[in-house]
Amino acid sequence: MEAKQLRSNLKIYSLEFHVLALKEWNKLDGSIQVQFQKALKKRLQEPKIPSAKLRGDLQNAYKIKLRDVGYRLVYQVIDQRLVIVIVAIGRRDNEEAYLAAAKRIN
Repeated sequence: MEAKQLRSNLKIYSLEFHVLALKEWNKLDGSIQVQFQKALKKRLQEPKIPSAKLRGDLQNAYKIKLRDVGYRLVYQVIDQRLVIVIVAIGRRDNEEAYLAAAKRIN
């Protein structure tokens, strides 16, 4: 009985893309997309990971890091709609993803 209650209390978020983030996603190599998909699958159940929370201009956003390939994905959580919105995806070099996300959010 307790397992059923836990499942019913579990909120699963849906996923949306900012228009420009979707273009960035489509340009990614398939293997990088797969790595992000695995991470996003976990985040749809628990999107607000304290260690992934960003600061400064992006204080209402979170990141997913792919260290091996040097990519970052920045997303926002909209609790009212149970949605994760992917705002930007890019290489870590020159903080590309973070700069793009700051422009799109603010």
